[in-house]
Amino acid sequence: MTDTTLNLLQDLVTNAIKAGADAADAVAVDARSKSVSWREGNLEDVDGSEGEDIGLRVMIGKKQAMVSTSDRRPAALKALVERTITMSKAVPEDAYCGLAPEDRLHTGPMAELDLFDSTEVSAEQLTDLAREAEDATRAVEGVTNSSGAGASASSWAISLVTSHGFSGHYQGSSFSISSSAVAGEGTGMERDYEFTSARHFSDLESASWVGTEAGERAVKRLGAAKMASGQMPVVYDPRWSKSFLNHLSGAINGGSIARKSSFLQDKMGEQIFAPGITIIDDPLKMRGLSSRMFDGEGVSVHKCAIVEDGILQTWMLNSATARQLGLEVTGHASRGTSSAPGISHSNLYMAPGELSPSELIADIKDGVYITELIGMGVNGVTGDYSRGAAGFRIRNGELAEPVSEFTIAGNLKEMFRHLVPASDLSFRYGINAPTLRVEGMTVAGAG
Repeated sequence: MTDTTLNLLQDLVTNAIKAGADAADAVAVDARSKSVSWREGNLEDVDGSEGEDIGLRVMIGKKQAMVSTSDRRPAALKALVERTITMSKAVPEDAYCGLAPEDRLHTGPMAELDLFDSTEVSAEQLTDLAREAEDATRAVEGVTNSSGAGASASSWAISLVTSHGFSGHYQGSSFSISSSAVAGEGTGMERDYEFTSARHFSDLESASWVGTEAGERAVKRLGAAKMASGQMPVVYDPRWSKSFLNHLSGAINGGSIARKSSFLQDKMGEQIFAPGITIIDDPLKMRGLSSRMFDGEGVSVHKCAIVEDGILQTWMLNSATARQLGLEVTGHASRGTSSAPGISHSNLYMAPGELSPSELIADIKDGVYITELIGMGVNGVTGDYSRGAAGFRIRNGELAEPVSEFTIAGNLKEMFRHLVPASDLSFRYGINAPTLRVEGMTVAGAG
């Protein structure tokens, strides 16, 4: 299948050049998935999908066009080339379009990252896992209902060929189990969830663990009080501390920098976090949920420090934004079949600190521990930050009563500088961070 797909893409690129293109690339994404939803003791839904999409991009001078198809018959592929060539002649010029620099393309064998698990998980097995997760949720004392449980299995393969010599392919898989719980009744009702996901089926947490965690999280939130307003330390649970890295990756995206729409616009090489803070992007992590062998333009990828000792080291660039900014590509191009290459991180994480989570909060007389964030009140241009939240009060260094319906506010530039990580980093998501403490945030409550 691999050779067949690569040969097909090579033929597309070759035929595009023969038809008048100056440069071209072609990408194929083959994917399949199945998922099961289980709710209140009954099978709610079974979904399955398969896709074999191909995208062709051609460049004539400084004009480019992209067209995609799921039809791999010879006549359809011939029409794909003709349509893409015609479109590329009709669109406006793009001064920065083009293939990635040839000297930055991946060469040699692909890394052994163990991203694909060939385990076949049937719909019946997924149903059993979802049932087990919900049963465990409903068994937790204090849980009054379930919002449902689910399990899924998927696999995919990415193939890319360019007219200047790159040809590459890799495949991956993903498995997950989730459960959502409801505790309490009426206006005192609370909800929470838990999930596990992994490249390999054997790396998943057990369905019963997922269900129990979801139920216990919901029960702990019962009786939530209102927060008083004021300035205080805010501590983020790892489930939500990773959101800081989402904000960072958006701010250092080459597109944002080129448009001059980032609050970190002029901060390259400057101290944006406290000394000692390190943030890594590692596309070559074994079994990593966001690992990749090469980027969306065929550029070689490598582990790199985005922030080192608190200092911003790099933007995330594809070839178009690198040209616009007069910089080198960084291996962060992403690619679909119907659009020009975008930009994305891989396995992005913040290195752990030295204090345990309990030590991190031990000296907090009055603060709040965040277990849920609501809304997206973040301004990527100014860094202004305001989000609804729920969690637990911190009193005299200990977690106290649950609290809800309050807002936390600040500015990301200041929040980054006053951020302290705990030692509990674990790799459960594509983006990961340990428990984080941020000083001097404004809390607006109703109490």
